[in-house]
Amino acid sequence: MDVELLSRIQFAVTVGFHFLYPPISIGLGLVLVFFEGLYIKTKDKKYEQLTKFWLKIFALVFGMGVATGIVMEFEFGTNWAGYSRYVGDVFGSPLAAEAIFAFFLESTFLAILIFGWNKVKPKTHFISTILVALGAHLSAFWIIVANSWMQTPAGFKLVGEGLAQRAEIYDFWAMVFNPSTLDRYFHTLSASWVTGAALVVSISAYYLLKKKHKTVSMTSLKVSLVLFIIASFTQLATGHSNAIMVANNQPAKLAAFEGHYETGPADFYLIGWVNVEEQTVSGIALPNFLSFLVDFNFTTPIKGLEEFPPEDRPNVQVVFQTYHIMVACGMLFIAISLISIYLWYKKQLDKYKWYLTALVPLFIFPHIANQTGWIAAEVGRQPWIVYGILRTKDALSPNVQSSEVWFSLILFTLIYLFMLIMFIYILIKIIKKGPEEVSGVSY
Repeated sequence: MDVELLSRIQFAVTVGFHFLYPPISIGLGLVLVFFEGLYIKTKDKKYEQLTKFWLKIFALVFGMGVATGIVMEFEFGTNWAGYSRYVGDVFGSPLAAEAIFAFFLESTFLAILIFGWNKVKPKTHFISTILVALGAHLSAFWIIVANSWMQTPAGFKLVGEGLAQRAEIYDFWAMVFNPSTLDRYFHTLSASWVTGAALVVSISAYYLLKKKHKTVSMTSLKVSLVLFIIASFTQLATGHSNAIMVANNQPAKLAAFEGHYETGPADFYLIGWVNVEEQTVSGIALPNFLSFLVDFNFTTPIKGLEEFPPEDRPNVQVVFQTYHIMVACGMLFIAISLISIYLWYKKQLDKYKWYLTALVPLFIFPHIANQTGWIAAEVGRQPWIVYGILRTKDALSPNVQSSEVWFSLILFTLIYLFMLIMFIYILIKIIKKGPEEVSGVSY
């Protein structure tokens, strides 16, 4: 493998492992706000019990997110020096904002959240919980700003000539609210809410199946299902909005989503396989439905990949398959939401073993959707690292050797696998112990 592909794989591995944790912390932080808010309002001990239990898991997830995210900052300098030199003035701004306005907020009030029980007033502790959740949401915003600028760059100008040329910000807010920021941010948020809620749903269902902690488990199941259901339908809406944004700003990516080669009305595939050589797709499709989704018109022409030079096209097979896996997961969440609404209405949420059994592995599927959606978005941007401005091959560090990338790739993969195993081990220990009974004075 050449250095470019190896470096891309290395960054994908590090980001992929890191991306397991922030969506959980965003969604779980919101669940903690619900639990503690209900405790403040009702003084019911079961909500305090749930808050303390899920706080342990939140702290574990937060720590893993911090530990796995550090390496990426260094990779910009080691593997992507060309990128750092060319767009560092732009890209560094939202990353700095994330650290100052989001990470510090989240980490500071997390200390009060964890250690502040019986040391601060109830409302002070609750405000800390809200600020931690807010910090997680703000952190996601600035990271999405940085990544969205790479997808739809705006608010910058190129200065200098030749090898000295680089990008500079001339309109900070145009950079922040570039054409894809809000669509991608709200889609990421809804996905994170689904991820955090699904974890709570899965563990609550597990306890109900085992007939353990029945009262608090039923409560946590209902609270988390509310968020899961709302987020599932929100994700459907934000996904549609995001697709329209891609159609307007990255037509080659949209065409790759559906393996659409010839300009004209485009089908929407439920499942399929792309024959890249023959430029055809075989599978089950809804005729012209992509055109309808983009413009609410079945006859709207969608620009095909034929209009882009081969060297400007992404890897169509990878983009097609990952995009459809993400969509399939989203439809699964909608189906589970509808079933849950029906059973809740019938007051039968805990009556059917098959339903609870189906909920136990639910936590896995949001991660599959997150990872495949991220791959579809990032590979769909190729061969550009900054869309239409800087090619990925030109962003590499000139002196990095493939042997060096191989070594660090293997090393990072082993370290991250070890960390994931330890995370799962500690998480299982917390789950086996379960929510602890609380009594006496709470604060």
